[in-house]
Amino acid sequence: MKPYKNKINRIRSFALALVFIGFIVMYAGIFFKDHPAVMLIFMLLGVLAILGSTGVYAWIGMVSMRAVPVICPNCGKQTKVLGRVDMCMHCNEPLTMDRSLEGKEFDEDFNKNSNA
Repeated sequence: MKPYKNKINRIRSFALALVFIGFIVMYAGIFFKDHPAVMLIFMLLGVLAILGSTGVYAWIGMVSMRAVPVICPNCGKQTKVLGRVDMCMHCNEPLTMDRSLEGKEFDEDFNKNSNA
């Protein structure tokens, strides 16, 4: 079985990874102190990664504002459901807002639009 993760947490983890990637790329530029143009390129790429993470954090903040807050039936903590199916942020319990999907095996494909 494929490990699932809450959509909001997955995107936040990606944004955090972009921050660290940006710092690593900028630190790699220090090894090119003798070549200012190459060092500048590394520094700019690192800053772009950090700015990209800022954009991702802003975007997921806006998206999570429209997510539906629910109480998880398994752990009793408040979590957010984004889409038709999602996972609890705390205990990874499959959650759905669609009554027709209750009792079915969890599948992220339920979030995809299909006309069938």
